[in-house]
Amino acid sequence: MRLVVVGRVAVSLALGSVLMTGCARFDDSASSPFTPEPTLHGANIDPKKPSQSPTSTTRPSGPCIDPDPAVVATCLDTTGGLVSIGDSALVAERRTGRILEVAPETEPTEFARVDVDGSGDGGLSDLVLSPTYQDDGLIYAYITTPSDNRVIRIAPGGGPPKDILTGIPKGPTGNHGAIEFATPNQMLVLTGDAGNPGNAASPSSLAGKLLRVNSPAPGATAEVALSGIGVAGDVCRDSKDSVWITDRTAVEDRLQRMGADGAVTTAWTWPDRPGVAGCAAASDGVAISLTKAKALAIAAADPTTHAVTSAPTMIAQDKYGQLGGATVGADGTIWVGTVNKTDGQPGPNDDRVVRIPPPQAGGNGPD
Repeated sequence: MRLVVVGRVAVSLALGSVLMTGCARFDDSASSPFTPEPTLHGANIDPKKPSQSPTSTTRPSGPCIDPDPAVVATCLDTTGGLVSIGDSALVAERRTGRILEVAPETEPTEFARVDVDGSGDGGLSDLVLSPTYQDDGLIYAYITTPSDNRVIRIAPGGGPPKDILTGIPKGPTGNHGAIEFATPNQMLVLTGDAGNPGNAASPSSLAGKLLRVNSPAPGATAEVALSGIGVAGDVCRDSKDSVWITDRTAVEDRLQRMGADGAVTTAWTWPDRPGVAGCAAASDGVAISLTKAKALAIAAADPTTHAVTSAPTMIAQDKYGQLGGATVGADGTIWVGTVNKTDGQPGPNDDRVVRIPPPQAGGNGPD
């Protein structure tokens, strides 16, 4: 497996304040409407408010310059996961294996590249920073190889990536996966069913599961936290130690929640199967990217019971096409990547990374 590291990113990770609740509406009395998940290394830096609204800037024209000021990066290949690093983000290109740093008003720069099998829905699915990224610069990635799906660790300065968890079954479909740290010493790995629903029910298969990997290092093993995953969407953690999981089954799309005690409940289902994908969590809600519905869904959760009792609010529908990965930026906006080149009808500047402000109290967010 080949890895090319092109640069090193200076990072300012944010520890956000809380998101206020309110019937699928988010209170605008806080300094940011939707603030980042806490980092695990103990930083306590308030997120910066954007100096101006993403929609208040006059944009130049030209190739690969989108007229919409909310668009951060353009002319990318189909995106995978993305992760916020202060005022910028790292975004994966699923089929090429490139990891790019993107920021407003800045040309994307290649941070690293890994060899992947990008056929079907495989490739470079997701990224997560090491809990001690500011010290070690390590990035973990979920990838598809010619033989399997696996989690790898990428170090700065070049050199081959290290295999962390291998042998996750590969199939013609169902190869997408996601990763997140639950604690500094435990990684969660969400795996698809490799195109075979039987894998999700089989205790001997790593496919179709939410896995716990303790002390994620080369040669790590996994234990099953949750079975029955269909097409894997994403896994994200909020400041109250809730873990949110999105996946698609043959009969419905789901948002599930795993509490700090390991108990799992179904928070919301979509029988119309809008294509749940990436998620970005705050203390009292979660944002879910939708591919088929071409929108961002905002699900408000009760601050005590964590239950989602109202239908998620749909924002930015049909504005950017099909959405994939999601993360919360330091400015409180939700950064999403589009997946129009392989699954939709791409526009001249696709694929893109976009900042979407969540809805404010009394409003529905951007049209």
